[in-house]
Amino acid sequence: MTESAEAPAGRKPRKKRMNYGEGREALLNAAVRVVARGGLRKLTYRAVAEEAGTTHGLVVHHFGSRDALIEEAVAHAIRTSLNTSALEPGTGKVADFSVGVSEMVAADPDIQAFQYELLLEARRRPELLPHLRALYDEYFDATGRELSRMLPARAGRPLTRLVFAALDGLVLHQLVFGGPETTDAAIEELRTLLRLLDADGHADPESAD
Repeated sequence: MTESAEAPAGRKPRKKRMNYGEGREALLNAAVRVVARGGLRKLTYRAVAEEAGTTHGLVVHHFGSRDALIEEAVAHAIRTSLNTSALEPGTGKVADFSVGVSEMVAADPDIQAFQYELLLEARRRPELLPHLRALYDEYFDATGRELSRMLPARAGRPLTRLVFAALDGLVLHQLVFGGPETTDAAIEELRTLLRLLDADGHADPESAD
């Protein structure tokens, strides 16, 4: 197709229209990508609109303020990450815990980078802390529920934080250094430790498999 068939010479192509639901989701995904690649300082209405391929006015219409955009982007990150994190398979089996973490990071690195960018920014902007606490409380709760299924006598808050911190660090390392096979091997070691805890509290050490 020639340039003249797409748009008259010298005129920019018209921005695409989106329906309400589709537009909101696309804008949140665009906000995540903008922050993941350039940090929170790059998050502007115009940058999100350009990333989403739509108009500046549509971003203003959906969110009204930059703070509202940040808050909803965090909520979107919570929904997306919890749906794909494998923190809570619900089976109570150690073998199922955190299966697919390395694939999750490889499939959508921007959603992970977005969260780490916000964590670093929160050191300079304490007003972001409530958003980050909400995000991580969701992670802690999901991890704690699954540990309670696996280790009913031992799933306290300190163990939950320890296990999640290990997973969080592995995700960050894969995001920066690559090496999904390293992530997988480390998580298998974590499962081995959880099996030992489970065996210590049960007569049958194979019950977690």
